[in-house]
Amino acid sequence: MTTDRYPKVRSATLRNGARIVAIGKGAGMIEPNMATMLSYILTDVAIPKANLQQMLSDAVEKSFNSISVDGDESTSDTVALLASNHFPLEDENEFRQALEKICVGLASDIVRNGEGTSHVMAVSIKNFPGTEKDARALGRHIVNSPLFKCAVNGNDPNTGRLAGAIGSFMGKFNRDASVDKMSLTLGGRCIFTEGKFVLEGDEVEKELSDHMKEAEYGDSTNYPPHQKCVEIEVDFNSGTSSATVLGSDLSKEYVAINADYRS
Repeated sequence: MTTDRYPKVRSATLRNGARIVAIGKGAGMIEPNMATMLSYILTDVAIPKANLQQMLSDAVEKSFNSISVDGDESTSDTVALLASNHFPLEDENEFRQALEKICVGLASDIVRNGEGTSHVMAVSIKNFPGTEKDARALGRHIVNSPLFKCAVNGNDPNTGRLAGAIGSFMGKFNRDASVDKMSLTLGGRCIFTEGKFVLEGDEVEKELSDHMKEAEYGDSTNYPPHQKCVEIEVDFNSGTSSATVLGSDLSKEYVAINADYRS
């Protein structure tokens, strides 16, 4: 499994006994698309190929295309869904929801299993004044910011780096959009609203840092002890698009792995 620390498997059983089972590989060079990521999904449900493709494409947008470990890309980027047509499809919506849940879970496992990853960031973009694709791009821009990734790794609630990543994206790609109504939260605590930071001394700083520490799990080769994330919300309050992106912090272990890596 090269630099994968543990196997990644997700599954679901439908009401009629049909199964969906998915496996994934990937820990570094993760920025779909393209990413060094291989995910294979198997089901014994009978579904027309065109329907299966559409459901997979929809699920991938909300899962594998909404993650990043390090922002680097590769040609080894595959998500495949195979059906053996053993069970009849009784409820398409049930299958669709199960498939999406599996893809989101497996994608989050890939981030949590990232090279040297000790924190997973969950960045939620809400009410964005643009398309859903643009909202997702902003989420990626935040989780790929080297300065903010390092701050998260050190449990340092450096809110200026978060605001800087947002400003950098908006200035380059959405210059005409208004940020006057934008608010930011970290770990559920409002840190920016009405055009200014809301930081009330050392107690708030400790609260934010403790949130990051609770989401930390180290770079052990064992399975992560929890599924907690550093929760970040960016609400523009001026649009209709939303997206959630998962990303990794940047650790000394990541540098060590890739400084010595040989393909």
